[in-house]
Amino acid sequence: MSRAMVRWKNGIRVVEPQINASGVHVYPFDVSFPLDVCFFTLQGRNSVRMNRHTYFELCYATAGKTRWQIQDRYFAVHKGDLVVIGSDLYHRPLAPLDAHSRLAFLFFEPKLVSGSRRTGEEMELLMPFLAQRSDFPHVVPAATGLPGEIIELMRRIHKELPATTASKRLATRIYLDMILMLLVKYYSDYTRTQEDFNRKRSDLERLRPVFDLLEERSHQAIHIAHAARLCAMSESHFMTFFKRATGQSFHTYLNHFRIARAQMFLTTTDKSLDRIGEEAGFCNQSYFGKIFRAVVGETPRAYRTRMKGGTAVGHVPILNDSVESAQAKHFRV
Repeated sequence: MSRAMVRWKNGIRVVEPQINASGVHVYPFDVSFPLDVCFFTLQGRNSVRMNRHTYFELCYATAGKTRWQIQDRYFAVHKGDLVVIGSDLYHRPLAPLDAHSRLAFLFFEPKLVSGSRRTGEEMELLMPFLAQRSDFPHVVPAATGLPGEIIELMRRIHKELPATTASKRLATRIYLDMILMLLVKYYSDYTRTQEDFNRKRSDLERLRPVFDLLEERSHQAIHIAHAARLCAMSESHFMTFFKRATGQSFHTYLNHFRIARAQMFLTTTDKSLDRIGEEAGFCNQSYFGKIFRAVVGETPRAYRTRMKGGTAVGHVPILNDSVESAQAKHFRV
Protein backbone atom coordinates (compact mmCIF):
# COMPACT_ATOMS: atom_id res chain seq x y z
CA MET A 1 0.00 0.00 0.00
CA SER A 2 1.39 3.38 -0.89
CA ARG A 3 1.83 5.98 1.79
CA ALA A 4 -0.60 8.25 -0.06
CA MET A 5 -3.41 5.74 0.47
CA VAL A 6 -3.04 5.83 4.27
CA ARG A 7 -4.85 8.46 6.34
CA TRP A 8 -2.78 9.09 9.46
CA LYS A 9 -4.82 10.48 12.36
CA ASN A 10 -3.80 11.95 15.71
CA GLY A 11 -4.24 9.01 18.09
CA ILE A 12 -4.93 11.12 21.18
CA ARG A 13 -7.64 13.20 19.55
CA VAL A 14 -9.40 10.17 18.11
CA VAL A 15 -9.19 7.75 21.05
CA GLU A 16 -9.62 9.91 24.17
CA PRO A 17 -13.24 10.99 23.48
CA GLN A 18 -14.18 7.33 22.93
CA ILE A 19 -13.10 6.20 26.45
CA ASN A 20 -15.84 6.23 29.12
CA ALA A 21 -15.61 6.28 32.94
CA SER A 22 -15.20 2.51 33.08
CA GLY A 23 -12.08 2.93 31.01
CA VAL A 24 -13.83 1.20 28.10
CA HIS A 25 -12.86 2.30 24.61
CA VAL A 26 -15.97 2.17 22.43
CA TYR A 27 -14.83 1.96 18.82
CA PRO A 28 -17.35 3.08 16.17
CA PHE A 29 -17.46 -0.16 14.20
CA ASP A 30 -19.84 -0.83 11.36
CA VAL A 31 -22.26 -2.96 13.42
CA SER A 32 -22.79 -5.35 10.53
CA PHE A 33 -19.05 -5.94 10.09
CA PRO A 34 -17.09 -5.03 13.27
CA LEU A 35 -13.55 -4.82 11.92
CA ASP A 36 -11.31 -1.91 11.00
CA VAL A 37 -7.73 -1.03 10.13
CA CYS A 38 -6.63 2.44 11.14
CA PHE A 39 -3.40 4.43 11.28
CA PHE A 40 -2.49 6.72 14.18
CA THR A 41 0.39 9.04 14.96
CA LEU A 42 1.65 9.73 18.49
CA GLN A 43 3.75 12.78 19.14
CA GLY A 44 4.58 15.32 21.81
CA ARG A 45 4.06 14.78 25.51
CA ASN A 46 0.74 13.02 25.64
CA SER A 47 -0.11 9.41 26.42
CA VAL A 48 -3.46 7.74 25.78
CA ARG A 49 -5.46 7.12 28.96
CA MET A 50 -5.55 3.55 30.26
CA ASN A 51 -8.45 1.76 28.60
CA ARG A 52 -9.88 -1.67 27.83
CA HIS A 53 -12.35 -2.92 25.26
CA THR A 54 -14.41 -5.89 24.16
CA TYR A 55 -12.75 -6.16 20.76
CA PHE A 56 -9.32 -7.66 20.00
CA GLU A 57 -6.40 -5.50 18.94
CA LEU A 58 -3.20 -5.79 16.93
CA CYS A 59 -0.77 -2.89 16.66
CA TYR A 60 2.15 -2.77 14.23
CA ALA A 61 4.81 -0.10 14.83
CA THR A 62 5.56 1.38 11.43
CA ALA A 63 7.90 4.11 12.75
CA GLY A 64 9.45 5.30 16.00
CA LYS A 65 9.86 3.79 19.45
CA THR A 66 7.19 3.65 22.16
CA ARG A 67 6.53 2.05 25.51
CA TRP A 68 3.27 0.27 26.18
CA GLN A 69 1.63 -0.24 29.55
CA ILE A 70 -0.53 -3.37 29.75
CA GLN A 71 -2.08 -3.74 33.20
CA ASP A 72 0.92 -3.13 35.51
CA ARG A 73 3.59 -4.27 33.01
CA TYR A 74 5.63 -2.16 30.58
CA PHE A 75 6.89 -3.18 27.13
CA ALA A 76 9.36 -1.53 24.77
CA VAL A 77 8.02 -1.45 21.21
CA HIS A 78 10.36 -0.70 18.30
CA LYS A 79 9.75 -0.21 14.60
CA GLY A 80 8.55 -3.46 13.09
CA ASP A 81 7.26 -4.99 16.35
CA LEU A 82 3.69 -6.23 16.82
CA VAL A 83 1.56 -5.79 19.96
CA VAL A 84 -1.20 -8.34 20.65
CA ILE A 85 -3.97 -7.37 23.08
CA GLY A 86 -7.11 -9.28 24.04
CA SER A 87 -10.30 -7.96 25.62
CA ASP A 88 -10.69 -6.39 29.07
CA LEU A 89 -6.98 -5.70 29.64
CA TYR A 90 -6.27 -2.13 30.69
CA HIS A 91 -3.52 -0.79 28.44
CA ARG A 92 -2.20 2.20 26.54
CA PRO A 93 0.68 3.32 24.36
CA LEU A 94 2.76 5.88 26.25
CA ALA A 95 4.20 9.05 24.77
CA PRO A 96 6.74 8.18 22.05
CA LEU A 97 10.41 7.88 22.95
CA ASP A 98 11.21 9.44 19.57
CA ALA A 99 9.79 12.77 18.42
CA HIS A 100 6.82 10.84 17.02
CA SER A 101 5.71 7.33 16.18
CA ARG A 102 3.31 5.80 13.69
CA LEU A 103 1.14 2.84 14.62
CA ALA A 104 -1.10 0.68 12.40
CA PHE A 105 -4.02 -0.99 14.20
CA LEU A 106 -6.33 -3.87 13.42
CA PHE A 107 -9.45 -3.92 15.61
CA PHE A 108 -12.08 -6.64 15.38
CA GLU A 109 -14.86 -8.07 17.50
CA PRO A 110 -14.38 -11.80 18.27
CA LYS A 111 -17.95 -12.52 17.13
CA LEU A 112 -16.76 -11.85 13.59
CA VAL A 113 -14.77 -15.10 13.90
CA SER A 114 -16.70 -17.18 16.42
CA GLY A 115 -20.23 -16.12 15.53
CA SER A 116 -22.88 -17.63 17.78
CA ARG A 117 -21.78 -21.25 17.37
CA ARG A 118 -18.35 -21.07 19.05
CA THR A 119 -17.08 -24.26 17.45
CA GLY A 120 -13.77 -25.70 18.60
CA GLU A 121 -11.98 -24.68 15.39
CA GLU A 122 -13.24 -21.11 15.53
CA MET A 123 -12.37 -20.69 19.21
CA GLU A 124 -8.89 -22.11 18.57
CA LEU A 125 -8.23 -19.21 16.18
CA LEU A 126 -8.95 -16.78 19.03
CA MET A 127 -6.81 -18.48 21.67
CA PRO A 128 -3.84 -16.04 21.37
CA PHE A 129 -6.25 -13.32 22.55
CA LEU A 130 -8.02 -15.45 25.17
CA ALA A 131 -4.82 -16.94 26.61
CA GLN A 132 -3.37 -13.71 27.93
CA ARG A 133 -2.33 -14.45 31.50
CA SER A 134 -0.10 -12.19 33.59
CA ASP A 135 3.05 -13.60 31.96
CA PHE A 136 1.80 -13.34 28.35
CA PRO A 137 4.40 -11.97 25.88
CA HIS A 138 2.31 -9.26 24.24
CA VAL A 139 5.08 -7.98 21.96
CA VAL A 140 6.17 -10.05 18.95
CA PRO A 141 9.65 -8.81 17.91
CA ALA A 142 10.27 -7.76 14.32
CA ALA A 143 13.19 -10.21 14.14
CA THR A 144 10.77 -13.17 14.22
CA GLY A 145 9.45 -12.18 10.80
CA LEU A 146 5.85 -12.61 11.97
CA PRO A 147 4.99 -8.87 12.27
CA GLY A 148 6.09 -8.31 8.67
CA GLU A 149 3.73 -11.03 7.45
CA ILE A 150 0.86 -9.67 9.50
CA ILE A 151 1.21 -6.03 8.42
CA GLU A 152 1.01 -7.14 4.78
CA LEU A 153 -2.26 -8.91 5.53
CA MET A 154 -3.50 -5.85 7.44
CA ARG A 155 -2.78 -3.76 4.36
CA ARG A 156 -4.76 -6.18 2.22
CA ILE A 157 -7.67 -5.88 4.64
CA HIS A 158 -7.43 -2.10 4.51
CA LYS A 159 -7.76 -2.20 0.72
CA GLU A 160 -11.05 -4.11 1.06
CA LEU A 161 -12.60 -1.64 3.53
CA PRO A 162 -15.31 -0.59 3.76
CA ALA A 163 -16.45 -4.17 3.14
CA THR A 164 -19.72 -3.23 1.47
CA THR A 165 -20.04 -6.25 -0.82
CA ALA A 166 -20.10 -10.00 -0.23
CA SER A 167 -16.81 -10.47 -2.10
CA LYS A 168 -15.07 -7.81 0.00
CA ARG A 169 -16.30 -9.37 3.22
CA LEU A 170 -15.18 -12.81 2.11
CA ALA A 171 -11.71 -11.52 1.22
CA THR A 172 -11.45 -9.67 4.53
CA ARG A 173 -12.39 -12.74 6.55
CA ILE A 174 -9.86 -14.85 4.65
CA TYR A 175 -7.07 -12.37 5.41
CA LEU A 176 -8.16 -12.17 9.06
CA ASP A 177 -8.15 -15.97 9.35
CA MET A 178 -4.64 -16.03 7.89
CA ILE A 179 -3.49 -13.54 10.54
CA LEU A 180 -5.09 -15.57 13.31
CA MET A 181 -3.53 -18.81 12.10
CA LEU A 182 -0.08 -17.20 12.14
CA LEU A 183 -0.67 -16.03 15.71
CA VAL A 184 -1.97 -19.44 16.82
CA LYS A 185 1.23 -21.05 15.55
CA TYR A 186 3.44 -18.43 17.22
CA TYR A 187 1.64 -18.65 20.59
CA SER A 188 1.17 -22.42 20.57
CA ASP A 189 2.81 -22.78 24.00
CA TYR A 190 0.34 -20.41 25.72
CA THR A 191 -3.11 -21.63 26.77
CA ARG A 192 -5.77 -20.44 29.11
CA THR A 193 -8.74 -22.11 30.70
CA GLN A 194 -12.24 -20.75 30.30
CA GLU A 195 -12.38 -20.44 34.09
CA ASP A 196 -9.48 -17.96 34.06
CA PHE A 197 -11.15 -15.91 31.36
CA ASN A 198 -14.47 -15.85 33.22
CA ARG A 199 -12.76 -14.82 36.47
CA LYS A 200 -11.20 -11.77 34.82
CA ARG A 201 -14.57 -10.72 33.44
CA SER A 202 -16.16 -11.30 36.85
CA ASP A 203 -13.56 -9.11 38.59
CA LEU A 204 -14.30 -6.18 36.28
CA GLU A 205 -18.05 -6.65 36.65
CA ARG A 206 -17.69 -6.51 40.42
CA LEU A 207 -16.17 -3.02 40.00
CA ARG A 208 -19.12 -1.87 37.89
CA PRO A 209 -20.71 0.21 40.73
CA VAL A 210 -17.45 2.15 41.11
CA PHE A 211 -17.21 2.84 37.37
CA ASP A 212 -20.81 4.04 37.41
CA LEU A 213 -19.96 6.30 40.36
CA LEU A 214 -17.06 7.86 38.42
CA GLU A 215 -19.27 8.45 35.42
CA GLU A 216 -21.84 10.30 37.51
CA ARG A 217 -19.78 11.98 40.27
CA SER A 218 -16.14 12.31 39.27
CA HIS A 219 -16.43 16.09 39.82
CA GLN A 220 -17.35 15.48 43.48
CA ALA A 221 -15.39 14.07 46.41
CA ILE A 222 -15.06 10.29 46.07
CA HIS A 223 -13.83 8.46 49.15
CA ILE A 224 -12.18 5.06 49.10
CA ALA A 225 -14.44 3.91 51.93
CA HIS A 226 -17.52 4.65 49.81
CA ALA A 227 -16.07 2.90 46.74
CA ALA A 228 -15.18 -0.13 48.86
CA ARG A 229 -18.69 -0.32 50.33
CA LEU A 230 -20.21 -0.26 46.85
CA CYS A 231 -18.23 -3.42 46.09
CA ALA A 232 -18.91 -4.98 49.51
CA MET A 233 -15.20 -5.01 50.36
CA SER A 234 -12.95 -3.71 53.10
CA GLU A 235 -10.82 -0.72 52.06
CA SER A 236 -7.60 -2.74 52.01
CA HIS A 237 -9.18 -5.54 49.97
CA PHE A 238 -10.72 -3.04 47.58
CA MET A 239 -7.38 -1.32 46.93
CA THR A 240 -5.66 -4.65 46.20
CA PHE A 241 -8.57 -5.93 44.11
CA PHE A 242 -8.86 -2.71 42.06
CA LYS A 243 -5.16 -2.68 41.15
CA ARG A 244 -5.20 -6.36 40.20
CA ALA A 245 -8.22 -5.84 37.93
CA THR A 246 -7.16 -2.57 36.28
CA GLY A 247 -3.38 -2.45 36.59
CA GLN A 248 -3.56 0.89 38.44
CA SER A 249 -4.24 2.00 42.00
CA PHE A 250 -7.60 3.61 42.62
CA HIS A 251 -5.96 7.02 43.17
CA THR A 252 -4.04 6.78 39.89
CA TYR A 253 -7.09 5.63 37.94
CA LEU A 254 -9.25 8.40 39.38
CA ASN A 255 -6.71 11.15 38.69
CA HIS A 256 -6.06 9.97 35.14
CA PHE A 257 -9.80 9.91 34.50
CA ARG A 258 -10.20 13.44 35.88
CA ILE A 259 -7.27 14.73 33.84
CA ALA A 260 -8.78 13.16 30.72
CA ARG A 261 -12.00 15.11 31.44
CA ALA A 262 -9.96 18.28 31.87
CA GLN A 263 -8.19 17.68 28.56
CA MET A 264 -11.56 17.32 26.84
CA PHE A 265 -12.80 20.60 28.37
CA LEU A 266 -9.57 22.40 27.43
CA THR A 267 -9.82 21.42 23.78
CA THR A 268 -13.59 21.62 23.23
CA THR A 269 -14.69 24.58 25.37
CA ASP A 270 -13.60 28.11 26.26
CA LYS A 271 -14.20 27.62 29.99
CA SER A 272 -11.70 29.18 32.38
CA LEU A 273 -8.95 27.05 33.89
CA ASP A 274 -10.48 27.51 37.35
CA ARG A 275 -13.84 26.26 36.11
CA ILE A 276 -12.30 23.30 34.30
CA GLY A 277 -10.29 22.25 37.36
CA GLU A 278 -13.44 22.35 39.49
CA GLU A 279 -15.57 20.44 36.98
CA ALA A 280 -12.84 17.83 36.58
CA GLY A 281 -12.93 17.18 40.33
CA PHE A 282 -9.93 19.03 41.80
CA CYS A 283 -10.44 21.04 44.95
CA ASN A 284 -8.29 24.03 43.98
CA GLN A 285 -6.52 25.49 40.96
CA SER A 286 -3.00 25.08 42.34
CA TYR A 287 -3.24 21.33 42.74
CA PHE A 288 -5.15 20.93 39.51
CA GLY A 289 -2.16 22.51 37.76
CA LYS A 290 0.31 20.30 39.62
CA ILE A 291 -1.45 17.04 38.92
CA PHE A 292 -2.13 18.01 35.30
CA ARG A 293 1.56 18.70 34.76
CA ALA A 294 2.54 15.44 36.49
CA VAL A 295 0.30 13.43 34.14
CA VAL A 296 0.48 15.38 30.87
CA GLY A 297 3.94 16.95 31.14
CA GLU A 298 2.85 20.56 30.66
CA THR A 299 0.51 23.11 32.22
CA PRO A 300 -3.20 23.21 31.34
CA ARG A 301 -2.71 26.57 29.61
CA ALA A 302 0.20 25.28 27.51
CA TYR A 303 -1.79 22.16 26.62
CA ARG A 304 -4.78 24.22 25.47
CA THR A 305 -2.56 26.49 23.37
CA ARG A 306 -0.76 23.58 21.74
CA MET A 307 -3.91 21.59 20.99
CA LYS A 308 -5.49 24.64 19.39
CA GLY A 309 -2.61 25.26 17.04
CA GLY A 310 0.74 25.32 18.85
CA THR A 311 3.26 22.48 18.94
CA ALA A 312 5.38 20.85 21.59
CA VAL A 313 7.53 17.76 21.91
CA GLY A 314 8.87 15.85 24.84
CA HIS A 315 8.28 12.86 27.10
CA VAL A 316 5.37 12.58 29.49
CA PRO A 317 6.15 11.66 33.09
CA ILE A 318 3.91 8.90 34.41
CA LEU A 319 2.09 9.56 37.66
CA ASN A 320 3.09 6.62 39.84
CA ASP A 321 1.82 5.44 43.19
CA SER A 322 4.71 6.90 45.20
CA VAL A 323 4.18 10.39 43.80
CA GLU A 324 0.45 10.07 44.21
CA SER A 325 0.53 8.87 47.80
CA ALA A 326 2.49 11.96 48.76
CA GLN A 327 -0.05 14.24 47.07
CA ALA A 328 -3.32 12.32 47.57
CA LYS A 329 -4.45 14.40 50.54
CA HIS A 330 -4.71 17.42 48.26
CA PHE A 331 -7.20 15.81 45.85
CA ARG A 332 -10.89 15.10 46.13
CA VAL A 333 -10.75 11.34 46.66
